[in-house]
Amino acid sequence: MSLKLPAALGNPQVQIHFCVALWGFTAILGRLISLPALPLVFWRSLIVALTLLAWRPVWRQLVTIPRRQWAHCVLAGVLVTAHWLCFYGSIKLANASVAATSIAIAPVFLSIVEPLLSRQRFVAREFLVAVISIPGVALVVGGIPSEMLGGFALGTLSAALVAVFSILNKHLAMRVPALALTAIEMASGALLLGLLIPLWPALGASFDWPGQADLLWLLVLSLVCTLFPFTLVIMALRQLSAFSVQLAVNLEPVYAILLAAALLGEGEQLRWSFYAGVAVILGAVLLHLRLHSGRPGVEQRLFERDEAVQ
Repeated sequence: MSLKLPAALGNPQVQIHFCVALWGFTAILGRLISLPALPLVFWRSLIVALTLLAWRPVWRQLVTIPRRQWAHCVLAGVLVTAHWLCFYGSIKLANASVAATSIAIAPVFLSIVEPLLSRQRFVAREFLVAVISIPGVALVVGGIPSEMLGGFALGTLSAALVAVFSILNKHLAMRVPALALTAIEMASGALLLGLLIPLWPALGASFDWPGQADLLWLLVLSLVCTLFPFTLVIMALRQLSAFSVQLAVNLEPVYAILLAAALLGEGEQLRWSFYAGVAVILGAVLLHLRLHSGRPGVEQRLFERDEAVQ
């Protein structure tokens, strides 16, 4: 079973940028949902997992997964859960803009960690392209008040976690059906946090059923901004490198801050530094595309090589 996508979403680059546009709403929704980070991530993971596990074709995919891959899928679920906890914790400690912008640091971690974990040659120019985005991040943030530094630090940890998760997820995307992989990752996160419910009070949270407004936003966050793009990005990872995907995700802060301005009335935060930062981040993305334009098909060859060794 495979997803049938509209022709407009057939290109993996289009898929990634469509996902990034949807992910731009996640920071806004994290601000709108009144729940602390821990229960927010628990309900988000649980809703996605239950939605997928209620669909019979997903079970047919699950039984085809080799046993040795299950542990890797569960590990990926733990990593993405930890990433979300840090991301939404950053939103609660700082704001949506700081949390979303910190994710743009992930390509720096990726450019260092991916060659080590994937046993590939270190590509210095990819590291340089990633570093170019850092001044853009700083400009977009436009200066962080001291009371938000903790949120920015937590967001940076979130970026490191999502970098490692992206590498593992690319490996799994080559071998595990997209919907089944998403189901395992979401169920793993929900189960882990569910088992820790007795410890939630010590972590500053409590188990409460979400109110009507929170439930509505959780459904939007889980189904529209998680289930669909999460599965779509797994499909795109089969043809793109984790670095290419994460560099495109650098645009998420741009979407998030523009949406915060339009929906939350934060337009006064968009000073000249924001637009300068947008230009730097876009420049890094375009530079990355130009550097790879001289190597047509390289990512497809990597994909074919991985398929051959299965």
